[in-house]
Amino acid sequence: MTQHIGIVGCSAEGASLCYRTICAEGERLLGPHAHPEVSMHTPSLADYVVRLDQGDIEGVGELMLASAQKLEKAGADFLICPDNTIHQAFDYVAPRSPLPWLHIAEVVAGEAVNRGYRRLALTGTKWLVESEVYPAKLSGRGLSFERPSAAERLEINRIIMDELVKGVCKPEAIACFQQVIGRLGEGGCDAVVLGCTEIPLIIDDANSPLPTLDSTRLLARAALRHALK
Repeated sequence: MTQHIGIVGCSAEGASLCYRTICAEGERLLGPHAHPEVSMHTPSLADYVVRLDQGDIEGVGELMLASAQKLEKAGADFLICPDNTIHQAFDYVAPRSPLPWLHIAEVVAGEAVNRGYRRLALTGTKWLVESEVYPAKLSGRGLSFERPSAAERLEINRIIMDELVKGVCKPEAIACFQQVIGRLGEGGCDAVVLGCTEIPLIIDDANSPLPTLDSTRLLARAALRHALK
């Protein structure tokens, strides 16, 4: 028996990529057409954005907990959240949750250590990059990191929130990310965290100046392994 995976969604594009990865890669582990049972709950993205703009992290956590409660009723055994930004509320959510969670930044940090990386470029929304979600987990594994400049953060945030969460992928957006990642690589970073679950829609190892740590797919694969324990 495999465990039932619960996905606490935030944006449709990130959540759907995580869901598709679980289903597609489950076959490799379980056989033709097979994957663990998966349920997902996603409130309106607008509800999250309002709370993030207000700095209301407990409000973000309450939305996550509402999803957790619904997924528990649906039969989920554990939870994942394919959204890096709202992991700011994880410490509020985890002790109140009816089910255990995997932490996306812990998964990424573990993969970075396994691959031998030492200094990571951190990309994502302005909320994520300016938070302690990744610094806390990376430093705990002996990893250092570099954030984009203030101007770069604003442009990356605009691309994510105005384009990627809507499934809009423009060549200009790819070029922007490549420029930022390349600059951080010149500054000593040896890999880049794709710390928004929509960034893999436009950036991967084929077009990135640095090796990528795809938080979306890494979380999906960690959920698969956990479900098979």
